[in-house]
Amino acid sequence: MKQGTLILLCGLPGAGKSTLAKKLASKMPATVMSPDKEMYERNIDLYDEKARAKVEAEQWQRAKELLKKGDTVILENGFWGRSERDELRLEARALGARVELHYLNVSFEELWRRVEVRNSNGEASDAPMTKAMLEKAATQIQPPDNAELQLFDKPVKWPQIF
Repeated sequence: MKQGTLILLCGLPGAGKSTLAKKLASKMPATVMSPDKEMYERNIDLYDEKARAKVEAEQWQRAKELLKKGDTVILENGFWGRSERDELRLEARALGARVELHYLNVSFEELWRRVEVRNSNGEASDAPMTKAMLEKAATQIQPPDNAELQLFDKPVKWPQIF
């Protein structure tokens, strides 16, 4: 049986998680799961934390089933907290899966530029992000350090993505 792979995309809004997920999925067979996308499709307020937790839990259950079958799953939740990354890494490893962490470190100025574009294009649906919200998020993320990154598998060298 083939080994599953879990790919966690870590970063703030505007870091490029959705873009990277799409590009990775175009180069390999993978299932991409995005709480934002699912909440938007289900007409759920993107800032409803209780609903977000439920969607993320549902997606994680589906992801575990796919990992057990040896599939690749890309989760683009953002994974701001170390404890959440640790928990998913350990659970996925217990299923026999490889686990990669991709941290998208983008300057605040570039994040805000991208978020403004998203807001003006209507891509943020009915929940545009303000600069103050992004500033708050930037204080809440726990970026992975080198010691944490060493706990994850090295990313597979896929054909040129960008």
